[in-house]
Amino acid sequence: MTTAAVFGCTGAVGSQILATLLATDTFTSVKTISRRLPDVQSPKLQTLKEGDVSKWGGMISSLSPKPSVVFNAVGTTRATAGGIQNQWKIDHDLCVENAKAAKEAGAKTYVFISSAGTRGFLSIYVPYSKMKVGVEDTIKDLDFEHAIILRPGMILGREKPKSAFLQKIFNNLNQLGQGIQDKLGQDQTIIGRAAVAAARMAEEEKAPSKYWVVEQADILKFGRDEWNE
Repeated sequence: MTTAAVFGCTGAVGSQILATLLATDTFTSVKTISRRLPDVQSPKLQTLKEGDVSKWGGMISSLSPKPSVVFNAVGTTRATAGGIQNQWKIDHDLCVENAKAAKEAGAKTYVFISSAGTRGFLSIYVPYSKMKVGVEDTIKDLDFEHAIILRPGMILGREKPKSAFLQKIFNNLNQLGQGIQDKLGQDQTIIGRAAVAAARMAEEEKAPSKYWVVEQADILKFGRDEWNE
């Protein structure tokens, strides 16, 4: 029996991770911890609602059975959070706390949805990149049996895009070919499926390395090509 837990299960990518987990036989028990309950039901799904995010980490150890795989798709925007300091509390501090709690609870595999360009030339000057880098480095230092970092481009297919203008531009790129759009952004469904596929590979001891960074090309491969075979 493989049990998975999901943080951020009601967001764009997190909801797709959850849907994929519920649809595959690899994961027989799925837990979620969130501020609002996901809009799905399944006999193998256990949902926990907690408005105080500072309590999320401590809730992992109370899950039964304890998850061997933990997915973290938590994320917000500066505008939604009400400023860069509040965004840092969610995108960095909360994610770090959740990773540490997962390690203490005995999780073997940790999957984190990061972002493309976090290690770019100018990333040290960009607050958003610094948040993601801090979380990635913490996860690596925690020394999970398997740590998987997904770095998608712009997340497409959101019900409410973070930037309607950019979303429209990316949608129009379809006219120039799917390949051009793929280099800039990935659909949320593809990212969610790729996260689950990578975790499944780790469970089957097929991951290429203990600390595995999944870049955009492999996100497309695992999230689209494998599921369409």
